[in-house]
Amino acid sequence: MADRRRWNRDELLVVLRMYFTLDFGQLHARHATVIQTAAHIGRGANSVAMKASNLASLDPAITSTGRKGLAGASAADRAIWAEYSNQWDDLAEDAASAWEAFGSDADLVSMPPAGASESLITTKVRRHQGFFRATVLANYQYRCAITGLESPALLNASHIIPWSVDISRRTDPSNGLALNALHDRAFDRGLISIDGSSKVIVSSRLKSLVQNDFTESALLNWEGEKLITPFRHPPNREALEYHRDEIFVA
Repeated sequence: MADRRRWNRDELLVVLRMYFTLDFGQLHARHATVIQTAAHIGRGANSVAMKASNLASLDPAITSTGRKGLAGASAADRAIWAEYSNQWDDLAEDAASAWEAFGSDADLVSMPPAGASESLITTKVRRHQGFFRATVLANYQYRCAITGLESPALLNASHIIPWSVDISRRTDPSNGLALNALHDRAFDRGLISIDGSSKVIVSSRLKSLVQNDFTESALLNWEGEKLITPFRHPPNREALEYHRDEIFVA
């Protein structure tokens, strides 16, 4: 029997967060995250998958490519989409609170309960980090943006502009790249960057090191290679320019 209960705000927030942490092709009732989300909020997996597909119909990143979600987006769907459009910090916070309202079991956001002020700060940081990682990796379909490595355990969500420089971009997926651990460290230390044509550039400092086969194959030979195109949030050009100007060691 179809689930005809009216969707409430907390349910929509949980599904909206889930939506941004999955690839478009994963929005189906057989996906583990959809199943887990549905069980947590007391909905059927088909119902959650359909709601996520309703949200996809509102997403310009999807509709601009000719792909379509389901055409049944409700007024509540449209309202919550408009409310949280590009409001990544608010979505990370509010969706985590909504998730916790349904209970703490199988917590997707992996957050401890809020207690003292220090614990609350830790909770917020972890919420933001968890959301940022999930959205960035999903954006690159769980592949390294440089090498195409498909192993989530070896991938990091790299901030282009560091948190310490611009806290407003801490959860913005357009300020992130999915990079394997080695290239993440090289990017963070300014040993590689991305030029205006979305191609990898390598620091002269790295080139000046004593070279061996591994250094050449793992780092130097990637110079000039173009980033994998993300499916939803392209890297912000101003953020990449900042990285080249302020972090990259030319």
